Amino acid sequence: MFRERFVRKRPFLSALLFLGVFLVLANFSAKKEYQSKSGSRPGATNIIFMVPDGMGLTDVTAARIFKNGSEGEILHLETLSTIGYQRTHAADSLVTDSAAAASAWANGEKFRRGEISCHDDDQDGKCQPTPGPTILETAKAKGKSTALVVTSTVTDATPAAFGAHVSSRYCENEIARQYIQLTKVDVILGGGLNHFNSTGEQADKCGTFGNFIAEAENNGYDVVCTGQELNSAVAKGSQKILGLFSPKGKTPEMFRVNPAEHYRKEEPTLPQMTAAALEVLEKDKDGFFLLVEGSQIDWANHRNDVAYQVAETLAFDHSVQVVLHWINEKPNRVQHTLVIIAPDHETGGFAINANGVGTYEPGYLVHGGWTTTGHTAGDVLVWSQGPGSEYLGRAVDNTEIYKVMREVLK
Repeated sequence: MFRERFVRKRPFLSALLFLGVFLVLANFSAKKEYQSKSGSRPGATNIIFMVPDGMGLTDVTAARIFKNGSEGEILHLETLSTIGYQRTHAADSLVTDSAAAASAWANGEKFRRGEISCHDDDQDGKCQPTPGPTILETAKAKGKSTALVVTSTVTDATPAAFGAHVSSRYCENEIARQYIQLTKVDVILGGGLNHFNSTGEQADKCGTFGNFIAEAENNGYDVVCTGQELNSAVAKGSQKILGLFSPKGKTPEMFRVNPAEHYRKEEPTLPQMTAAALEVLEKDKDGFFLLVEGSQIDWANHRNDVAYQVAETLAFDHSVQVVLHWINEKPNRVQHTLVIIAPDHETGGFAINANGVGTYEPGYLVHGGWTTTGHTAGDVLVWSQGPGSEYLGRAVDNTEIYKVMREVLK
């Protein structure tokens, strides 16, 4: 009886065995194909990683309608040749935060929420074990220049994950210290002046404080606080610039369109900072790694503020235009520059309510609906072009983006 049952099940067991062998071989074949392709094509001398923090696809739709109308042209970020999407979950949660998401990009591993390229498994505030170098640090080790350009504090979670290793995203003074003393990022532009010059009473969660501005100057950085000073530093050929244009986050873009009390006209915009960084970085014959973050798209969505969201998305898209124009100026830049545009997560659960039928002219601010003031767990798109981008035109985990960058970086 037992033998009869076993014989009857053998075709099923054989099918399972065949399926298992097929999957193993398919996985091996995929890895082999990846390696063979990457070895035969031009590598990436430059990597430009652009992060529209908290941006969902509907944010893109809203910005496009406002700029060009519902039947108008697509945005610059939508013109990149390869489109895929990514899973964003953290090691400890289906809904990630920027720290865990950016750390996954920077290291190719999953992290807990709040961790900045640091596995704090014992919850003792120490990196145990410390991961290997981030993609920015790998680029630096190859002799490339590096830059962080953001509209938040430059020590906020997303940029920090590429240039620091700390147990908590709230150790922003310590992150500033590591930028200057350890990682030595060449160009740092954004807000966050307070975290580079703090006293003992202003120590962060890691207990760090100090005058890292003076230390930066002693280490050869040109420290600038206005757009005019940034332009002067670039014009004189400075290769190391620390630009801190506000005590905390930078002025929202909508206040630049409609001047308000807190508008600081001396602050450079995200596109202006991006152009300045490229002008510095392009002088390095070994290439560079550049992170550009439209940080406040996320802040706008946390507030469920459509006008704020659209203004920040369009400023980010203008930065994409700056990058694409720079690349297209020279054929070798087209061939050897990998551009990746990837939100770290979606924020707000934003949707558009059309309020009837018909099309809309430029300047129309869509009617939006929201599901939360927090982050959501939905997958988000990835736009890319250049060496390695062919591997991002599918469903990927956010950790795979690191693996593509690491594989093609030469």
